[in-house]
Amino acid sequence: MFTLIHQHNLLPHNTFGLNATAAHYIELHDVQDLPQICRLPEFHRHTVLWLGGGSNVLFRQDYSGLVVRMANRGIRCLKRAKGKVHIEAQAGEVWHDFVQHCIQAGWFGLENLSLIPGTVGASPVQNIGAYGVEVKDRIHSVQCFDLEKQEFTELSNADCQFAYRESLFKQSGKGRYVIVAVVFELDETFAPHIQYGDLAAVLQAHCGERVPTATDVAQAVCQIRQSKLPDPKQVGNVGSFFKNPIVSAEQFAQIQAAYPNAPHYPQADGMVKLAAGWLIEQCGLKGKHIGNAAVHDKQALVLVNRGACSAVDLEKLSDYVCDCVAQKFGVALHAEPNWLPER
Repeated sequence: MFTLIHQHNLLPHNTFGLNATAAHYIELHDVQDLPQICRLPEFHRHTVLWLGGGSNVLFRQDYSGLVVRMANRGIRCLKRAKGKVHIEAQAGEVWHDFVQHCIQAGWFGLENLSLIPGTVGASPVQNIGAYGVEVKDRIHSVQCFDLEKQEFTELSNADCQFAYRESLFKQSGKGRYVIVAVVFELDETFAPHIQYGDLAAVLQAHCGERVPTATDVAQAVCQIRQSKLPDPKQVGNVGSFFKNPIVSAEQFAQIQAAYPNAPHYPQADGMVKLAAGWLIEQCGLKGKHIGNAAVHDKQALVLVNRGACSAVDLEKLSDYVCDCVAQKFGVALHAEPNWLPER
């Protein structure tokens, strides 16, 4: 059973730490309550906010509608076959804890995604990724409640229309599907993916000539992330604030001519992904602040809350960073987290 709360403080439920209040608030522990929640007079399909860990949302002001925080928990193995295992995780599971649980259980494939903030239910929406791995490559299906048909349904990987930091849930399915659980297809034999970024070097220093284990990879990823990214429990942030931009080969050639060492990642379609953090750093913006919103001094891709930061100052800083990169490189940056309400 759920409890409807009025005028609920959202400060503990967004990792950047912006002060906001929800007009109405529910913590959902049992997905079978969803049909009843949808019948509440406070429920409006196009204004309800389905909240996970709050690591991908920024509140411009108080939220005038209903906020439902997904707090359903549970992990179970659905089937094993030919070295593969299907694992169902409820939407409210903490993502990092779920990844570590899988490693300990001998279910492999998510190690590179360790320490990403948020919940399991949010992972398909953003198609989270890190160190050469995207979650879409490990999602078998997504279990949802269809608000349009008022019924539970299962979407296949193909149905989810995954792309870089994109999915059905951010596009045509936005406002229709509530993710209640995700089914992952993982391996029972570990095969490391360590070619991306600093990962190989950190593992070499840690393991020497020994073949790294899944635990080694997860620990290396955590070490790198912790060296660059502040803990949201200590310094408010949403992790990577900007998406890595993807540009044409021609545009990249122009950038590379001026900056031969520019980090870049060729894409299968001939486009080139750039490192947003590097672009921002080249603009000399590390440590730049407007009010109590600041560019992190260790990782330019991260914006941080120096204390009681206002949404106005954060938005000004975000716009300033985008303007600087556009002027210097001719590249448009786009924020990863969602501003609410939208512009």
